Amino acid sequence: MWVLVIAVVATTPMRAQWMLQESHTTASLRGVQALSAEVAWASGTDGTVLRTVDGGKNWEPCAVPRGAEKLDFRGVQAVDARTAWVMSSGPGDASRLYQTKDACRTWALVFSNPDKAGFWDGLLYSAKLKTLFILGDPVDGAYRLFFARVGGSGYETGAFSHDWNEHPIAAIEGQAAFAASNTLLVEGVGDGAFSLLTGGMKSEVVHEERSRVQPLDMAEKEGAFSEWSRTPLPFAAGQASGAFSMALGSGGHVVVVGGDYQKPGERASTAAWSDNGGYKFAPAVTMPGGYRSGVAYDPAAKVWVAVGTSGTDVSADDGRNWVAVTGDNGGWNAVSLPFAVGVKGRIGVWATGAAK
Repeated sequence: MWVLVIAVVATTPMRAQWMLQESHTTASLRGVQALSAEVAWASGTDGTVLRTVDGGKNWEPCAVPRGAEKLDFRGVQAVDARTAWVMSSGPGDASRLYQTKDACRTWALVFSNPDKAGFWDGLLYSAKLKTLFILGDPVDGAYRLFFARVGGSGYETGAFSHDWNEHPIAAIEGQAAFAASNTLLVEGVGDGAFSLLTGGMKSEVVHEERSRVQPLDMAEKEGAFSEWSRTPLPFAAGQASGAFSMALGSGGHVVVVGGDYQKPGERASTAAWSDNGGYKFAPAVTMPGGYRSGVAYDPAAKVWVAVGTSGTDVSADDGRNWVAVTGDNGGWNAVSLPFAVGVKGRIGVWATGAAK
């Protein structure tokens, strides 16, 4: 009986769950972070940053940072409704980090990519570590991981360094990180402080492993020993394919989605799941309906939501099987529940609990 029920659920399309909102922009939105059901930030092309404090009833267009009119803001991380950072992705110093402390009325340039051959892919603010992290594509055979301590009531940003544990994260030729939805750097996956996702010619989850005698929220880096462990992922290798997004659920469940962004309708190798904190992954049995650039867990409905340019899928069994959301024509780039963002200013709010 249960086998039959699971089979039906795994193959039956679901009715649409996204309620579209007015963004007042035609920019391609690439990053989103929801601090709550009411407060969220979004970012995208042409220096675009948006903010809502009323659940998306009104999305406020922020001031464009000076000199950022042509930048592509693919990552946003916020502390609250007033304080946030946005990260642009591009070659060399087209990768930049800006900060606002006054609800996005003004911005300050905090840091620019010092690597001419570099390209930034992900931004993470860790409140536990009081640290900002920036993940960049490999330079001279190793990933770039910049970080800076952030503290005090004004959230002042200190100088950035790139020697988190004095052990570079080596990359094979053709391996990279994808700046698709700013969900490559994730806290809570594994036993260390954070984990990061790679793709391209080899998809992996790279875990920062902290000595168990040292607390994860240790305020000072000095004296903290850590190293890297690497978990392979069952994604096809290729310059445009691999793992793109990772999310943590309950009970040690982790889901990774991806695919080939040049073949958005190809459903092979688009999702994998883990039930032991991200140290061993298996491919999904029923894959999402194509390339998926973002994934998130909805604890209220106990489902996973994966979005991409060709549509939305949900999983009610921790990533093993995925079901298409009917009536959804895609166009999504990133998700941070209850919101998703995409092309031409597309913003949707998820109908929490409706996918049970």
